[in-house]
Amino acid sequence: MIAADRIAACNAPLADVHARELEAALATASRLGADPEDVIGELARFSVAAPSWALGTGGTRFGRFPAGGEPRTLEEKIDDVAALNALTGANRTISLHVPWDDPPDADAVRGHAADRDVTFDAMNSNTFQDNPATTDGGKVSYKFGSFAHTDAAVREAAVAHNLRCIELGDQLGSRALSIWLGDGANHPGQADFRGQFERVVEGLRRVHDHLPDGWVLFTEHKPFEPAFYATVNQDWGSSLLLAQAAGERARCLVDLGHHLPGANIEQIVSRLAMVGRLGGFHFNDSKYGDDDLTSGSVTPYQLFLIVCELVSAGDGRMPDLAYMLDQSANVKDPLEDLLQSTEAIHVALAQALLVDRPGLAVAQRDNDPAMAEEVLHAAFRSDVRPLVAEARRRNGAALRPLRAFRDLAYRRERIAERGESAVSTGL
Repeated sequence: MIAADRIAACNAPLADVHARELEAALATASRLGADPEDVIGELARFSVAAPSWALGTGGTRFGRFPAGGEPRTLEEKIDDVAALNALTGANRTISLHVPWDDPPDADAVRGHAADRDVTFDAMNSNTFQDNPATTDGGKVSYKFGSFAHTDAAVREAAVAHNLRCIELGDQLGSRALSIWLGDGANHPGQADFRGQFERVVEGLRRVHDHLPDGWVLFTEHKPFEPAFYATVNQDWGSSLLLAQAAGERARCLVDLGHHLPGANIEQIVSRLAMVGRLGGFHFNDSKYGDDDLTSGSVTPYQLFLIVCELVSAGDGRMPDLAYMLDQSANVKDPLEDLLQSTEAIHVALAQALLVDRPGLAVAQRDNDPAMAEEVLHAAFRSDVRPLVAEARRRNGAALRPLRAFRDLAYRRERIAERGESAVSTGL
């Protein structure tokens, strides 16, 4: 969708300025004790998946305002991810949500993606909405839960749907299933806490035992919504209990927006990594709740600290987890939002790679909080954007992705192709 020569044309006028800025950034990295080539190499290696549902305009219960030219089919969603990856060099996979994405010909879709150098990340099931494809043709309802429901027929439908997601994902080349449950209660006394939890464990075990070789299962926690009084999988401890009970190939998924205000997410990441159950990661940002805002737009220092813990868990690199952008662009162009989030994550990664780990260890050993903070701030306040841009350049992508996106008029071209009133499917 965006040829390499068009990217090169966008980069050409920026080359001299980039070279000067890169020289300064390389010197900063060396001064802080990092190997600049190692930093750039890790930045070039790291990729974060784009979710199919974030390629169209999001919304709230009050309304939705489509941007025009949104993808009308799964194939067009893949096309947009290919364009995104052409600009960033770091969005090489797409994550699907079933039944929002349920292609009748999986082989054809996989071939379409392969032609665009896009592969498939974790599959996401949906048992928080009624849909004939998941509710046994509309015979049952998830209104009062799915895996945790008191009605065995509803629980069977939920399990069957997740098995269908695995089957489809296996055909597409995915290797993971992510399960976020809306199960819980809106009112005190509505449900038995223990009974709900035990029923969810039983369902997850059944799904886990159907995983193909090489697959993993992710349990995703969230303290609220749509269950506002009590949620079955409300925090990382519950998620860990569920993963441990489900089986050896079950892991916990951390979504940055799925925490109460003030939660120490970096500590949660450390705990889950410590016990070997950290498996997936969803990037976004928030001000009040699960706002699904652009990554790094509100709490960039927290994002930096979280990535520091990830790098620590990966022994100097990002560990091999399932990384995905999970956000909703209500007023931005969805692709511009994803471009900005991808850059923010890579900036945080570059900063984390510049942290003087030996110096930090000394400050921690000596119980010197001021010096420990100085070490972190030395990396966090460094302008690492030229290092990120250089990693993109080496991947054949744009030095300035958002500028290139606009210069290449990608949205205008899609509006001409798909129509001003095109609305993304699924949501």
